[in-house]
Amino acid sequence: MKKWGFNVVVFFCFFLMSLSVEAAGALQISYTVSFPEAQAHYADIEMDIKGLSQNKLNLHLPVWTPGSYLVREFSKNVESFSAASGAKAVAFTKTRKNVWQINTQGLSSVKVKYRFYSFEISVRTAFIDVTHAFLATSNMFFYPEGGLNLPSTIHINPYKNWDKVSTSLDMVGNDPFTVKAPNYDILYDSPIEVGNQDVFGFKAAGVNYEVAMYGGGNYDKERLKKDMAKIIEVETAIFGENPNKRYVFIVHNYSKGGGGLEHLSSTVLGAARDGYAKESSYEGFLGLVAHEHFHLWNVKRLRPIALGPFDYENENYTTNLWIAEGFTAYYDNLAVRRTQLFPVDHYLGALAADFNTIDNTPGTKLQPLAMASFDAWIKSYRPDENTVNTSISYYNKGAVIAMLLDLEIINDTQGKQSLDDVMRYMYNEYYKNKKRGYTDAEFKQAVEKFAGKNMDEFYRKYINGVDNIDYDKYLGYAGYKAVDEYAGLEGPDLGIRMVLVNGKLRISGVLRGTSAWVDGLNVNDELASIDGVPATDPKTLMLNKRVGEKISVVVMRDGQMLTIPVTLLQNKQVKYHIESMSSLSPQQEVVRKKWLKL
Repeated sequence: MKKWGFNVVVFFCFFLMSLSVEAAGALQISYTVSFPEAQAHYADIEMDIKGLSQNKLNLHLPVWTPGSYLVREFSKNVESFSAASGAKAVAFTKTRKNVWQINTQGLSSVKVKYRFYSFEISVRTAFIDVTHAFLATSNMFFYPEGGLNLPSTIHINPYKNWDKVSTSLDMVGNDPFTVKAPNYDILYDSPIEVGNQDVFGFKAAGVNYEVAMYGGGNYDKERLKKDMAKIIEVETAIFGENPNKRYVFIVHNYSKGGGGLEHLSSTVLGAARDGYAKESSYEGFLGLVAHEHFHLWNVKRLRPIALGPFDYENENYTTNLWIAEGFTAYYDNLAVRRTQLFPVDHYLGALAADFNTIDNTPGTKLQPLAMASFDAWIKSYRPDENTVNTSISYYNKGAVIAMLLDLEIINDTQGKQSLDDVMRYMYNEYYKNKKRGYTDAEFKQAVEKFAGKNMDEFYRKYINGVDNIDYDKYLGYAGYKAVDEYAGLEGPDLGIRMVLVNGKLRISGVLRGTSAWVDGLNVNDELASIDGVPATDPKTLMLNKRVGEKISVVVMRDGQMLTIPVTLLQNKQVKYHIESMSSLSPQQEVVRKKWLKL
C-alpha cells in the first residue's frame, strides 16, 4: 500500500515535470539589450516570450558560471523586474533567490523587463561603462524552467557610437547586432563584447580566428597573428582535429590585468595593455592564450562526467579539476615551448616555479589533489589568510602531475608514446564516441593503457595522498635534476608574509609550523620592532639572527601593543632550478627530445 502510494506520487510529480518541460519546449524567446545608463553600469534587458500554454512560468538565473567554480549569486544584480502582456501588467512572485514565478494563466505571450548592474571587472562577470559592454551571458539572461534546450535570439541596441559586436554566436542574417543561440548551454558559453574594440583575424588549423582587443595596448598585431597561430597548430596536433569553424579571443587590456575563462568556441583574457613589448610578459600572455585555447578540448569537450550537462542552480562537484585545469596548465607552457617561442631554459624555469609553489605551500601536506578539486567551491575560489596552510592548488600540482605522467609514459615506451596519446584517446573515446564525460577510474585506465602498467601506487601517493613528489626520479628520465638553491643554508625564518600599509609592515599570512605559527604571531598584527629595532624593511628583519635564537617581537594588535617572545626556527622554504645532468644515456636523449620537441 505504501509502495503503491509512493509510486503514484512519483508518477504524478514526473507527469507535472513533463508538462513543464513540454510547455517550455513550445516557447519562442528573444532578448533585447540596451544601455540607456551605461555610465552607471546598467543594461536594460527585455525578454520576449511567446507560445505560452502553462499557468505559471518560472524564470531562473544561474548562480555560477562554468569554468569558475564558485556560487556568485548573479541575481543580486537584478533590479526593477516587471512582466506585462501587451499594455497589461502581469503578476509575479520571487520564489527563490534566483527564481521569479510569473502568473501566465490565459496568456500566450509575456514580456519581462529588468535592469542588470554590471560593475565587476573580471573575465567571468559582466561589466559596462561608456567605453564598452562585456556581457557575461551566464550572469545576465534568465532561462525558463525546463527549457535549457530552447533556442533564443539576442538583439543589442548599442550605446551611442559603439559599432562592433564580438562573440562566437552566429549572426541572424547580416545584422551584426542580432545573434542567436541554439540552446542555453551555448548561450551561457558565449560571452559578448560590444563597443569599439580593435578586431583582427587570422586562420590556423583550418579555423577562422578573431581577436577582439579592448582597452588599447602596445601589441603588435602581425606578431600576435603569427605566434597565436603557431600555438593553435601545436595544440590541434595533439588532438588530431580542431572542432570549431570559428573561434573568438576577447582580450581586455587594463593597466594591470590577467586571468582567463574558457568557452566552447571563444575565450576571455585579461592582459596588461603595456605588457606586450616586454618579452617576459609577452611570453606570459602567450601562455595564457595557450591555456585557455587548450580548454576548447580539455574540459569543454573532453570533460569530467560531473561537468555537463550543467546544473546552473547548484555546485557541480568533481575530483578531476587537477586534470581539467592542471593538465591544461601543463600543456600551456609546453605548447608554447613546442612552437620554439619558449627557449628550453624558460620552460624549465616555469616548471621549477611550480615545484617551488608546491613545496612552499604547507597545505600540500594536508590536502590531497583529488580533494583540492572537489573543494574548489569552498576553498580555491574563497581563499583566506589560512588557505596556504590547508590546501594546494590543483593548477600547479596538477601541472606537475601531468609532467610526471608524461615523462613516465615517454620513458616506459622508449619515446613511442606520451601524455598526448592519452589525451587524444580520451577525446575520441569519450567526447566523440561515447558522447559523455569520463569518470576518475576511466581516466586512470587510459593512463595505464599507455604507460603499460598499473598506476595504483602513483595515484595513492600523488592524487589521493600527500606524499612528497620525487621530482628527480621523473626529471631523470630526461636527464635533468631539480637543484634546491637553499639546501644547506641554515638561516632562520619567521614564517610570515607581509604587506606594507601606510608605511608599516602588516602580517598578511602565517605559515604552518614556522616560528610565527608556533609562538603566536597573528595575521593583521602590525610589526613595530624586533629586539628593539624598528621593523620597516622586510629584507632586514632576520639580518644577523640565528636558528634557535630567542627574539622579542613587538606588534600592534587591535590597538594594543604586545611583546611576543619568538624562538627562531630553521627556514624550510625551497628554491628550485632545473639542471641538465652532465652526461646523458641514449634512453635519456630519446626521452628529452620527445618531451621538449628538440
